[in-house]
Amino acid sequence: MSLRALADLALDWDAVAGGENPFVSYGFFEALEQSESAVPATGWGFQPEVVTAGGSVVGIAPSFRKAHSWGEYVFDHAWAQAWQRAGHAYYPKLLVGVPFTPVPGPRLLVRPGAPEGTRRELIAGLERSAARLSSAHVTFLEESDRAAFEAAGWVMRAGFQFHFQNPGYANFDAFLESLQSHRRKDIRRERRLAQASGLRLRTLRGAEITESQWAQFHTLYVANSDRKWGQAYLTPTFFSRMAAGLGDKVILTVAEDPASAELVAAALHLRGKDALYGRNWGASRQVPFLHFELCYYMALDLAFAEGIARVEAGAQGEHKLQRGYMPSLTWSAHFLPDPGFRKAVQRFCEDERKQLTAGIATVDGPFREPA
Repeated sequence: MSLRALADLALDWDAVAGGENPFVSYGFFEALEQSESAVPATGWGFQPEVVTAGGSVVGIAPSFRKAHSWGEYVFDHAWAQAWQRAGHAYYPKLLVGVPFTPVPGPRLLVRPGAPEGTRRELIAGLERSAARLSSAHVTFLEESDRAAFEAAGWVMRAGFQFHFQNPGYANFDAFLESLQSHRRKDIRRERRLAQASGLRLRTLRGAEITESQWAQFHTLYVANSDRKWGQAYLTPTFFSRMAAGLGDKVILTVAEDPASAELVAAALHLRGKDALYGRNWGASRQVPFLHFELCYYMALDLAFAEGIARVEAGAQGEHKLQRGYMPSLTWSAHFLPDPGFRKAVQRFCEDERKQLTAGIATVDGPFREPA
């Protein structure tokens, strides 16, 4: 077990991470670091846990020594306040995940053919690191990792997002036919009004996106963050650096002024092996239903055309439900060395999960009842 800098892992990272989820690729983490979006100065001290076997890297857990709890989307501020009221320092803490990215995916990156105990060895390393801190947190982990952390005795916390499951619709019209009639009419009207805005709507991919367009997109992203009283975590060079590293996995759905070709609005998506991930959005002016068109409907067009099994549109947003995006559980894992603190957090997570699952059970989606 050792800790290494990101650059030291360049030759091994993608062989260990695989190519299914772009957010755990070397290119994505490199863009975060090189753009100074996630660095010690912003509260993200990168210190990946690494397992080697036979002289090769066989396992990586992308972990950070965090000076705060911002940019994680699994909110532990109440836990921090309780621990600090008890006279202890909550920060720094250990965070395993992808900065500013509420996208489920692998958090224990294991090379194919690695020794059987590699996952457990990574978890043990994280526990040793966390023993000197208040806690360790693994956010938005996929199911196989969830089982590994649960077996190791970590506290499991449930959340949820709205995901679109594609059973194999031939096109958008086929999807619409699966909806209740009033939902179908609403979506047709929204698409019609957005497409009649006079803006040019396009889907751009990889090298088709220019440096000028990335600069414009960052401006839109910052403006959107300001409107929502949020924080624009990503710096001006992040998006173009990410695109350079990920190529055609990067997709922008854009609305352009046809006269100047300037971006009026745009939404960023990343393509995984079996999923399309919606990420950031921004607009310079309000256009009726343009947000839904760029973020959801054009994403579904792409999913149907390419046979993508799932579309994930990020955190929050009950408005996604009436557009076919259904609740899906997400998971995080938490290690708290102090037994009393751990017991209190576990009780909180169990109560929270009961309320969450009860609420999801009552959700009524937009789809027609099967004939």
